[in-house]
Amino acid sequence: MKYQSIDSSLFIDNRQKFSNHLKANSMALFMSNDILPTNADGSMGFRQNSDLFYLSGIDQEDTILVLFPDVKDGRHKEILFVKETSELIAIWEGAKLDKAQTKHVSGVDMVYWFHEFEKIMKPFFSQAERIYLNRNEHTRRSIETETAQDRFNASVMAKYPLHKYERSAPIMHKIRAIKSTREIELIQQACDITEKGFRRLLKFIKPGVWEYEIEAELIHEFIRNRSQGFAYGPIVASGKNACVLHYVENNRQCKDGDIILLDVAAEYANYASDLTRSVPVNGKYTKRQKEVYNAVLRMHRAATKLLVPGMTFEKYNKQVGEMMTEELLQLGLLKKEDVKNQNPDWPAYKKYYMHGTSHFMGLDVHDVGFFTEPIQAGMVFTVEPGIYIPEEGLGIRIENNFMVTTTGQLDLMKNIPIEAEEIEDLMASRK
Repeated sequence: MKYQSIDSSLFIDNRQKFSNHLKANSMALFMSNDILPTNADGSMGFRQNSDLFYLSGIDQEDTILVLFPDVKDGRHKEILFVKETSELIAIWEGAKLDKAQTKHVSGVDMVYWFHEFEKIMKPFFSQAERIYLNRNEHTRRSIETETAQDRFNASVMAKYPLHKYERSAPIMHKIRAIKSTREIELIQQACDITEKGFRRLLKFIKPGVWEYEIEAELIHEFIRNRSQGFAYGPIVASGKNACVLHYVENNRQCKDGDIILLDVAAEYANYASDLTRSVPVNGKYTKRQKEVYNAVLRMHRAATKLLVPGMTFEKYNKQVGEMMTEELLQLGLLKKEDVKNQNPDWPAYKKYYMHGTSHFMGLDVHDVGFFTEPIQAGMVFTVEPGIYIPEEGLGIRIENNFMVTTTGQLDLMKNIPIEAEEIEDLMASRK
């Protein structure tokens, strides 16, 4: 892995947080992700299951984590099964973790080879009353592909049909939503790498460059700073493309007078960052572009102030909607009659601002957490209001990442230029 080693204390603490929520005499099982195929003998590369990484720090395929706090022998409370390395694997793929390295990375003392799972675990299954199985239960999940965890779950339930089964996901969503100090440091590192990429772009963007060239500049800067690359598919959207929320083609030439919306960010050690800026291709906002930009920036700052412990998302989204309505009225995009006659289920402001303002962020860019529960200190959110005006070929979005504290918010992207004038000045300095 490109990232520097993480002290195992993070994963030891995370396992304890999880185990504290287990019912008596329960075992929990976590399976690594597949290496997904492309075509012929190609693969997409490996991305670890976020829950397994959170609990173990093991970042390779064919890994199983077992947590059994009430095990009778007192020694096998935590077990890791990892892929056995060999000279052949070392030659073709690079050596996998050996048992000593696995212990060092994870802090788990009991380590066996992956192929030994059935033999080692049989007596422990007979001791457990309940088995917690993991699954991706993200509210935005719409994946039809059967995962390694899905296959593993089916196999366990078929072999041990009389056990009581529980879901790990509710526990994981609860504990992963509150970030530890070390996690914040890793997210901050991802944000700092993103800053380097953005500052590089301000000296590169000019009329005539292609969106994919901008993408290439970013990936260069990210990887040279120990990131695996983008935390999500990069959106490099100039002109009217900025009004397409999930535009990913990045294949248009940037024109003089356009705004380019950049929703691009780096990951670090599997932790995400999530940045959006909207910059003028020629280095200077027009009067109208700056008018809309500053309206979005006011929205960004006002929404951020609402992210405090105890705030509910229902109330948060309602207040954001009310503030956005006022901004759109001031911009002449809405009329008072539009607001007066609006559909409560789809308010008038949704014509120009149709997506949400904040989401959880962490190991996944759309991280797990409960939107039905009040905000707590230690949670990390994006704040990303936007205004999209297709008839003007103009889309503006501004996004930073914040940790909620007991006294307010910590801006993890505070050093990334955000004021229109600062962006203009930095772009002017490229000459």
